[in-house]
Amino acid sequence: MSSAPPRSPTPRPRRMKKDESFLGKLGGTLARKKKAKEVSDLQEEGRHAINSPMSPALADVHPEDMLLEENEERTMIDPTSKDDPKFKELVKVLIDWINDVLVEERIIVKQLEEDLYDGQVLQKLLEKLADCKLNVAEVTQSKIGQKQKLQTVLEAVHGLLRPHSWALQWTVDSIHGKNLVAILHLLVALAMHFRAPIRLPEHVSVQVVVVRKREGLLHSSHVTEELTTTTEMMMGRFERDAFDTLFDHAPDKLSVVKKSLITFVNKHLNKLNLEVTELETQFADGVYLVLLMGLLEDYFVPLHNFYLTPDSFDQKPAPCTGPVAACGCTDSALAALAGPQRGVCL
Repeated sequence: MSSAPPRSPTPRPRRMKKDESFLGKLGGTLARKKKAKEVSDLQEEGRHAINSPMSPALADVHPEDMLLEENEERTMIDPTSKDDPKFKELVKVLIDWINDVLVEERIIVKQLEEDLYDGQVLQKLLEKLADCKLNVAEVTQSKIGQKQKLQTVLEAVHGLLRPHSWALQWTVDSIHGKNLVAILHLLVALAMHFRAPIRLPEHVSVQVVVVRKREGLLHSSHVTEELTTTTEMMMGRFERDAFDTLFDHAPDKLSVVKKSLITFVNKHLNKLNLEVTELETQFADGVYLVLLMGLLEDYFVPLHNFYLTPDSFDQKPAPCTGPVAACGCTDSALAALAGPQRGVCL
Protein backbone atom coordinates (compact mmCIF):
# COMPACT_ATOMS: atom_id res chain seq x y z
CA MET A 1 0.00 0.00 0.00
CA SER A 2 1.49 3.14 -1.21
CA SER A 3 1.29 6.23 0.90
CA ALA A 4 -0.06 9.54 -0.46
CA PRO A 5 2.57 12.06 -1.54
CA PRO A 6 3.13 14.80 0.99
CA ARG A 7 1.50 18.15 0.25
CA SER A 8 3.58 21.22 -0.20
CA PRO A 9 3.41 23.54 2.78
CA THR A 10 1.25 26.65 2.40
CA PRO A 11 3.41 29.72 1.51
CA ARG A 12 2.53 31.63 4.67
CA PRO A 13 5.41 34.12 4.46
CA ARG A 14 4.25 35.21 0.99
CA ARG A 15 0.70 35.76 2.25
CA MET A 16 2.00 37.80 5.18
CA LYS A 17 4.02 39.91 2.77
CA LYS A 18 0.89 40.42 0.71
CA ASP A 19 -1.03 41.41 3.82
CA GLU A 20 1.72 43.79 4.83
CA SER A 21 1.66 45.35 1.38
CA PHE A 22 -2.09 45.85 1.65
CA LEU A 23 -1.77 47.47 5.08
CA GLY A 24 1.03 49.67 3.77
CA LYS A 25 -1.13 50.86 0.93
CA LEU A 26 -4.02 51.40 3.32
CA GLY A 27 -1.77 53.35 5.67
CA GLY A 28 -0.46 55.49 2.80
CA THR A 29 -3.99 56.24 1.67
CA LEU A 30 -5.01 57.22 5.19
CA ALA A 31 -1.93 59.45 5.52
CA ARG A 32 -2.72 61.22 2.25
CA LYS A 33 -6.32 61.72 3.31
CA LYS A 34 -5.16 63.11 6.64
CA LYS A 35 -2.76 65.54 4.94
CA ALA A 36 -5.46 66.62 2.51
CA LYS A 37 -7.82 67.19 5.43
CA GLU A 38 -5.20 69.32 7.23
CA VAL A 39 -4.73 71.48 4.13
CA SER A 40 -8.50 71.72 3.74
CA ASP A 41 -8.86 72.77 7.39
CA LEU A 42 -6.15 75.42 6.97
CA GLN A 43 -7.87 76.72 3.86
CA GLU A 44 -11.20 76.86 5.61
CA GLU A 45 -9.61 78.61 8.59
CA GLY A 46 -8.03 81.16 6.27
CA ARG A 47 -11.31 81.76 4.50
CA HIS A 48 -13.07 82.17 7.83
CA ALA A 49 -10.45 84.67 9.00
CA ILE A 50 -10.85 86.77 5.87
CA ASN A 51 -14.61 86.45 5.48
CA SER A 52 -15.35 88.94 8.25
CA PRO A 53 -18.25 91.45 8.34
CA MET A 54 -15.89 94.13 7.00
CA SER A 55 -15.22 92.05 3.90
CA PRO A 56 -18.50 90.95 2.28
CA ALA A 57 -16.74 89.23 -0.63
CA LEU A 58 -14.86 86.02 -0.06
CA ALA A 59 -11.16 86.28 -0.87
CA ASP A 60 -9.57 83.76 -3.17
CA VAL A 61 -7.29 82.04 -0.69
CA HIS A 62 -4.86 79.34 -1.77
CA PRO A 63 -4.03 76.63 0.78
CA GLU A 64 -0.28 77.28 0.58
CA ASP A 65 -0.88 80.95 1.41
CA MET A 66 -2.35 79.94 4.75
CA LEU A 67 0.53 77.69 5.82
CA LEU A 68 1.99 80.31 8.14
CA GLU A 69 4.55 80.05 10.89
CA GLU A 70 3.76 81.43 14.32
CA ASN A 71 3.48 85.27 14.18
CA GLU A 72 3.95 85.22 10.42
CA GLU A 73 1.51 87.24 8.34
CA ARG A 74 0.17 87.46 4.80
CA THR A 75 -1.46 90.44 3.11
CA MET A 76 -3.85 90.50 0.19
CA ILE A 77 -6.13 93.03 -1.45
CA ASP A 78 -9.79 92.73 -0.61
CA PRO A 79 -11.70 91.51 -3.72
CA THR A 80 -14.06 94.49 -3.55
CA SER A 81 -11.11 96.86 -3.91
CA LYS A 82 -9.86 94.97 -6.96
CA ASP A 83 -13.21 95.60 -8.61
CA ASP A 84 -12.99 99.36 -8.00
CA PRO A 85 -12.86 101.14 -11.41
CA LYS A 86 -10.24 103.62 -10.17
CA PHE A 87 -8.02 100.77 -8.99
CA LYS A 88 -8.35 99.02 -12.33
CA GLU A 89 -7.55 102.27 -14.11
CA LEU A 90 -4.41 102.76 -12.01
CA VAL A 91 -3.17 99.26 -12.82
CA LYS A 92 -3.88 99.73 -16.53
CA VAL A 93 -2.18 103.14 -16.68
CA LEU A 94 0.96 101.77 -15.02
CA ILE A 95 1.07 98.68 -17.25
CA ASP A 96 0.69 100.81 -20.38
CA TRP A 97 3.42 103.16 -19.15
CA ILE A 98 5.87 100.31 -18.50
CA ASN A 99 5.17 98.81 -21.93
CA ASP A 100 5.69 102.18 -23.61
CA VAL A 101 9.03 102.68 -21.84
CA LEU A 102 10.24 99.17 -22.66
CA VAL A 103 8.87 98.92 -26.18
CA GLU A 104 12.42 98.88 -27.64
CA GLU A 105 13.33 96.03 -25.29
CA ARG A 106 10.43 94.00 -26.68
CA ILE A 107 9.12 93.48 -23.16
CA ILE A 108 5.36 93.26 -22.66
CA VAL A 109 3.94 93.32 -19.15
CA LYS A 110 0.50 91.80 -18.74
CA GLN A 111 0.23 91.25 -14.99
CA LEU A 112 2.22 93.35 -12.53
CA GLU A 113 2.70 90.86 -9.72
CA GLU A 114 3.65 88.01 -12.07
CA ASP A 115 5.96 90.00 -14.35
CA LEU A 116 7.77 92.27 -11.87
CA TYR A 117 8.44 90.11 -8.82
CA ASP A 118 11.81 88.70 -9.92
CA GLY A 119 13.44 92.07 -10.67
CA GLN A 120 14.06 91.44 -14.38
CA VAL A 121 11.51 93.96 -15.70
CA LEU A 122 12.21 96.41 -12.87
CA GLN A 123 15.89 96.37 -13.81
CA LYS A 124 15.15 97.22 -17.44
CA LEU A 125 12.62 99.87 -16.43
CA LEU A 126 15.02 101.64 -14.07
CA GLU A 127 17.91 101.47 -16.54
CA LYS A 128 15.72 103.04 -19.22
CA LEU A 129 14.29 105.76 -16.99
CA ALA A 130 17.55 106.69 -15.23
CA ASP A 131 19.75 106.10 -18.31
CA CYS A 132 22.10 103.87 -16.33
CA LYS A 133 23.40 100.31 -16.30
CA LEU A 134 23.01 98.11 -13.22
CA ASN A 135 25.64 95.53 -12.40
CA VAL A 136 23.36 92.50 -12.13
CA ALA A 137 22.99 89.16 -13.89
CA GLU A 138 20.71 89.33 -16.89
CA VAL A 139 18.81 86.12 -16.12
CA THR A 140 18.38 84.52 -12.72
CA GLN A 141 16.34 81.38 -12.16
CA SER A 142 16.96 80.59 -8.51
CA LYS A 143 15.02 82.27 -5.73
CA ILE A 144 18.23 83.45 -4.07
CA GLY A 145 19.51 84.90 -7.34
CA GLN A 146 16.23 86.69 -7.98
CA LYS A 147 16.26 88.26 -4.53
CA GLN A 148 19.87 89.37 -4.90
CA LYS A 149 19.05 91.01 -8.21
CA LEU A 150 15.93 92.60 -6.77
CA GLN A 151 17.97 93.90 -3.82
CA THR A 152 20.39 95.63 -6.20
CA VAL A 153 17.57 97.18 -8.21
CA LEU A 154 15.72 98.45 -5.14
CA GLU A 155 18.91 99.89 -3.64
CA ALA A 156 19.33 101.93 -6.82
CA VAL A 157 15.70 103.08 -6.53
CA HIS A 158 16.19 104.02 -2.88
CA GLY A 159 19.26 106.03 -3.80
CA LEU A 160 17.06 108.15 -6.05
CA LEU A 161 14.13 108.53 -3.66
CA ARG A 162 15.78 108.88 -0.24
CA PRO A 163 17.07 112.45 -0.83
CA HIS A 164 13.45 113.48 -1.31
CA SER A 165 12.34 111.92 2.00
CA TRP A 166 10.10 109.42 0.28
CA ALA A 167 8.42 106.87 2.56
CA LEU A 168 9.50 103.52 1.17
CA GLN A 169 6.45 101.25 1.34
CA TRP A 170 7.99 98.14 -0.16
CA THR A 171 10.73 95.61 0.58
CA VAL A 172 12.59 92.92 -1.30
CA ASP A 173 10.42 90.26 0.36
CA SER A 174 7.15 92.04 -0.42
CA ILE A 175 8.02 92.59 -4.08
CA HIS A 176 9.36 89.05 -4.52
CA GLY A 177 6.31 87.75 -2.66
CA LYS A 178 4.11 89.26 -5.41
CA ASN A 179 2.51 91.76 -3.04
CA LEU A 180 0.53 93.89 -5.48
CA VAL A 181 0.12 96.81 -3.06
CA ALA A 182 3.90 97.05 -2.55
CA ILE A 183 4.49 96.83 -6.32
CA LEU A 184 1.95 99.61 -6.95
CA HIS A 185 3.57 101.84 -4.31
CA LEU A 186 6.93 101.33 -6.03
CA LEU A 187 5.63 102.05 -9.53
CA VAL A 188 3.72 105.15 -8.45
CA ALA A 189 6.89 106.46 -6.80
CA LEU A 190 8.91 105.84 -9.96
CA ALA A 191 6.27 107.46 -12.16
CA MET A 192 6.22 110.54 -9.95
CA HIS A 193 9.99 110.80 -9.63
CA PHE A 194 10.63 110.52 -13.35
CA ARG A 195 7.60 112.66 -14.18
CA ALA A 196 6.03 110.03 -16.40
CA PRO A 197 3.83 111.44 -19.19
CA ILE A 198 0.76 109.75 -17.75
CA ARG A 199 -2.16 110.85 -15.63
CA LEU A 200 -2.56 108.72 -12.52
CA PRO A 201 -6.12 108.49 -11.21
CA GLU A 202 -6.51 110.53 -8.02
CA HIS A 203 -7.42 109.28 -4.54
CA VAL A 204 -7.00 105.56 -5.22
CA SER A 205 -7.05 103.49 -2.05
CA VAL A 206 -7.53 99.80 -1.34
CA GLN A 207 -8.65 97.68 1.56
CA VAL A 208 -5.87 95.27 2.51
CA VAL A 209 -6.61 92.10 4.49
CA VAL A 210 -3.80 91.21 6.88
CA VAL A 211 -3.83 87.60 8.15
CA ARG A 212 -1.51 86.76 11.05
CA LYS A 213 -1.01 83.48 12.86
CA ARG A 214 -1.04 83.71 16.66
CA GLU A 215 -1.12 80.71 19.02
CA GLY A 216 -1.89 78.40 16.13
CA LEU A 217 -4.92 80.38 14.95
CA LEU A 218 -5.31 82.80 12.05
CA HIS A 219 -6.49 86.33 12.84
CA SER A 220 -7.39 88.95 10.24
CA SER A 221 -7.52 92.73 10.21
CA HIS A 222 -8.28 95.33 7.56
CA VAL A 223 -6.05 98.27 6.65
CA THR A 224 -6.70 101.05 4.13
CA GLU A 225 -3.73 101.71 1.86
CA GLU A 226 -3.63 105.02 -0.02
CA LEU A 227 -1.97 104.54 -3.41
CA THR A 228 -2.44 107.99 -4.97
CA THR A 229 -3.44 111.45 -3.79
CA THR A 230 -4.08 114.48 -6.01
CA THR A 231 -2.26 115.17 -9.27
CA GLU A 232 -0.81 118.40 -7.90
CA MET A 233 0.58 116.70 -4.80
CA MET A 234 1.96 113.75 -6.73
CA MET A 235 3.54 115.45 -9.71
CA GLY A 236 4.73 118.45 -7.72
CA ARG A 237 6.27 116.47 -4.91
CA PHE A 238 9.85 116.76 -6.15
CA GLU A 239 9.61 120.27 -7.58
CA ARG A 240 11.17 122.74 -5.21
CA ASP A 241 11.49 126.23 -6.58
CA ALA A 242 13.22 129.39 -5.43
CA PHE A 243 10.51 130.11 -2.87
CA ASP A 244 11.06 126.72 -1.20
CA THR A 245 14.75 127.59 -0.91
CA LEU A 246 13.82 131.01 0.45
CA PHE A 247 11.56 129.55 3.15
CA ASP A 248 14.17 126.94 4.08
CA HIS A 249 17.29 129.08 4.21
CA ALA A 250 16.39 132.77 4.30
CA PRO A 251 12.88 133.37 5.63
CA ASP A 252 13.99 136.80 6.86
CA LYS A 253 14.32 137.92 3.24
CA LEU A 254 10.72 137.05 2.39
CA SER A 255 9.56 140.63 2.97
CA VAL A 256 12.13 141.89 0.47
CA VAL A 257 10.86 139.47 -2.18
CA LYS A 258 7.23 140.40 -1.52
CA LYS A 259 8.09 144.09 -1.87
CA SER A 260 9.74 143.42 -5.23
CA LEU A 261 6.69 141.48 -6.44
CA ILE A 262 4.33 144.26 -5.38
CA THR A 263 6.45 146.75 -7.28
CA PHE A 264 6.31 144.54 -10.38
CA VAL A 265 2.55 144.07 -10.14
CA ASN A 266 1.78 147.74 -9.60
CA LYS A 267 3.98 148.71 -12.54
CA HIS A 268 1.38 147.04 -14.76
CA LEU A 269 -1.87 147.40 -12.80
CA ASN A 270 -1.35 151.14 -12.46
CA LYS A 271 -2.25 151.34 -16.15
CA LEU A 272 -5.79 150.46 -15.03
CA ASN A 273 -5.62 152.78 -12.01
CA LEU A 274 -5.32 149.78 -9.70
CA GLU A 275 -2.83 149.32 -6.89
CA VAL A 276 -1.81 146.34 -4.80
CA THR A 277 -0.57 146.67 -1.24
CA GLU A 278 -1.12 143.10 0.05
CA LEU A 279 -0.51 140.06 -2.16
CA GLU A 280 -2.29 137.48 0.03
CA THR A 281 -5.64 139.25 0.18
CA GLN A 282 -5.87 141.21 -3.06
CA PHE A 283 -4.98 138.26 -5.29
CA ALA A 284 -7.17 135.80 -3.38
CA ASP A 285 -10.27 136.19 -5.60
CA GLY A 286 -8.35 135.93 -8.90
CA VAL A 287 -9.57 139.22 -10.39
CA TYR A 288 -6.24 141.05 -10.24
CA LEU A 289 -4.54 137.92 -11.59
CA VAL A 290 -6.80 137.88 -14.66
CA LEU A 291 -6.21 141.57 -15.32
CA LEU A 292 -2.46 141.20 -14.82
CA MET A 293 -2.25 138.34 -17.32
CA GLY A 294 -4.09 140.41 -19.91
CA LEU A 295 -1.72 143.31 -19.37
CA LEU A 296 1.38 141.13 -19.58
CA GLU A 297 0.34 139.44 -22.83
CA ASP A 298 -1.39 142.46 -24.34
CA TYR A 299 -4.92 141.15 -24.66
CA PHE A 300 -8.25 142.22 -23.18
CA VAL A 301 -10.39 139.88 -21.13
CA PRO A 302 -14.09 140.80 -21.70
CA LEU A 303 -15.57 142.03 -18.44
CA HIS A 304 -18.74 140.00 -18.92
CA ASN A 305 -16.65 136.82 -18.71
CA PHE A 306 -15.94 137.24 -14.99
CA TYR A 307 -17.06 139.14 -11.90
CA LEU A 308 -15.02 142.22 -11.00
CA THR A 309 -16.32 142.02 -7.43
CA PRO A 310 -17.12 138.37 -6.71
CA ASP A 311 -19.39 137.78 -3.72
CA SER A 312 -19.03 134.00 -3.50
CA PHE A 313 -16.55 131.25 -4.24
CA ASP A 314 -18.46 130.26 -7.41
CA GLN A 315 -18.04 133.77 -8.83
CA LYS A 316 -14.25 133.71 -8.53
CA PRO A 317 -12.21 132.80 -11.64
CA ALA A 318 -11.32 129.13 -11.15
CA PRO A 319 -8.20 127.22 -12.24
CA CYS A 320 -8.70 124.95 -15.22
CA THR A 321 -8.63 121.26 -14.26
CA GLY A 322 -7.12 120.01 -17.51
CA PRO A 323 -4.37 120.85 -19.98
CA VAL A 324 -4.35 124.45 -21.16
CA ALA A 325 -5.16 123.61 -24.75
CA ALA A 326 -8.09 121.40 -23.73
CA CYS A 327 -10.19 124.30 -22.47
CA GLY A 328 -9.19 126.86 -25.09
CA CYS A 329 -6.76 128.76 -22.82
CA THR A 330 -3.78 128.51 -25.14
CA ASP A 331 -1.88 131.63 -24.16
CA SER A 332 1.51 130.91 -22.59
CA ALA A 333 1.01 133.49 -19.87
CA LEU A 334 -1.95 131.54 -18.48
CA ALA A 335 0.15 128.44 -18.04
CA ALA A 336 3.08 130.34 -16.60
CA LEU A 337 1.04 132.20 -13.99
CA ALA A 338 -1.46 129.54 -13.02
CA GLY A 339 0.91 126.57 -12.90
CA PRO A 340 2.35 123.82 -15.11
CA GLN A 341 -0.11 123.06 -17.94
CA ARG A 342 -2.97 124.79 -16.17
CA GLY A 343 -4.90 127.85 -17.26
CA VAL A 344 -7.67 130.06 -16.00
CA CYS A 345 -11.15 129.43 -17.35
CA LEU A 346 -13.31 132.51 -17.30
